[in-house]
Amino acid sequence: MRKIDLCLSSEGTEVILATSSDEKHPPENMIDGNPETFWTTTGMFPQEFIICFHKHVRIERLVIQSYFVRTLRIEKTTSKEPVDFEPWIERDLVHREGQLQNEEILTRDGHATYLRFMIISAFDHFASVHSVSAEGLAVSNLS
Repeated sequence: MRKIDLCLSSEGTEVILATSSDEKHPPENMIDGNPETFWTTTGMFPQEFIICFHKHVRIERLVIQSYFVRTLRIEKTTSKEPVDFEPWIERDLVHREGQLQNEEILTRDGHATYLRFMIISAFDHFASVHSVSAEGLAVSNLS
């Protein structure tokens, strides 16, 4: 089996929830594979979004490209519905003026059907997520 970017919308992945939405920068932009598009928060923190894979996956590496994100928490579940999330990863990111944050995370126990990303705090009133990439394998279909 080959490793693929499990988070691409072209792989059937969807953003099923986002706590804020701007019509010019919708949540789907994070998984469209286009480096020019992004999702932006609309103030107040925490903010979150949930990604649905529509299958069981094993994630080996995550890459999140963002701007102004200070603290990021990621939870996962293997349930058929987006419930029973468990803590997985929490990171404090570094802000460099004028540069995207490129956070690469090698993962352990990366089995999931859904991921919940929570932006706990930011360096400004708004933050943006430009892409979420999850390298790994599709293990099985949801049944």
